[in-house]
Amino acid sequence: MSKKLHLTLATGDYETVRALKEGAVKPDGVELTILTDMTADVRHWRMLRNREFDVAELSMSNYLMAKFTGLPFAAIPVFLHRRFRHGFVFLAAAKGITKPTDLIGKKVGLRNFQATANLWIRGILEHEHGVPHRSINWFKQDEEEVDWTPPADLKIQRIAPGKDVVKMLVDGELDALIHPDVIKPIMERDRRVTRLFPNYRDLEIDYFKRTGIFPIMHTTAIKQEIVDKYPWVPINLMQAFEASKKAAYKRLENPRIVPLAWFRHFLEEQDEILGPDPWEYGLGEKNKKNLETLMQYSQEQGLLGRKISLEELFIATDAHS
Repeated sequence: MSKKLHLTLATGDYETVRALKEGAVKPDGVELTILTDMTADVRHWRMLRNREFDVAELSMSNYLMAKFTGLPFAAIPVFLHRRFRHGFVFLAAAKGITKPTDLIGKKVGLRNFQATANLWIRGILEHEHGVPHRSINWFKQDEEEVDWTPPADLKIQRIAPGKDVVKMLVDGELDALIHPDVIKPIMERDRRVTRLFPNYRDLEIDYFKRTGIFPIMHTTAIKQEIVDKYPWVPINLMQAFEASKKAAYKRLENPRIVPLAWFRHFLEEQDEILGPDPWEYGLGEKNKKNLETLMQYSQEQGLLGRKISLEELFIATDAHS
């Protein structure tokens, strides 16, 4: 029996990786130990700072900066996490903010500046709604995953240790907050907090129809030394991720597996709006535009020092081979 290469894969616990996690899909020549029991920020930190995993789902924004600064990572164009972002701008209800341009000059909180979710919504606010990111006073909570010196004209400061940007929003110390997740006060219907875009879903559908962009949040990074020593690994992993995603799509054809009364309705609506493969891997035209837009925002916001070609960012693979 031939010996397989053992690799660790750190990823979110998604339906699209279920077949890989359960062993129904196996990458040719690779034995995977799959780690899913950590939050995204912990996973990104441990990969970027400590290089703890062979392969990891990684923040697209952080990966761009890692490549620019010469950190030894490569990536395959497997985008395990995407999310529209209009619904993740939260407001202190008492501040009287009713439209995007009301944010100009205001105090806006962040967990950190580099997060892909925050990068996307800052770019969307700037290009779609006339809110320059340099017109806002930013207050961030956490250390960045990749070492970075902010541009001199960016108004950004770190909040005091022990303070929390969500609590600061609720207490009115901040006017608004951009966050990668739906914050607890919104889930608990706390009236002190609201959304900038209450009709965010309509805006997101319109945004997609106009731009073709379903925002990429994460890519799949591999330690450079593994790619150098085993150049066949990226393609075999790519094929396995694609097979696992197809298994997920097949599984979702059974509406009984999801405890949502109108699951089938929403699945059909998604197909109609986003097409049959919303989580498309590879470097097709839609993904190229997605990535080029994100890189543009990253350069404009002082994160990425130069444009990087897609050939430099990603190992040449074919998801459908």
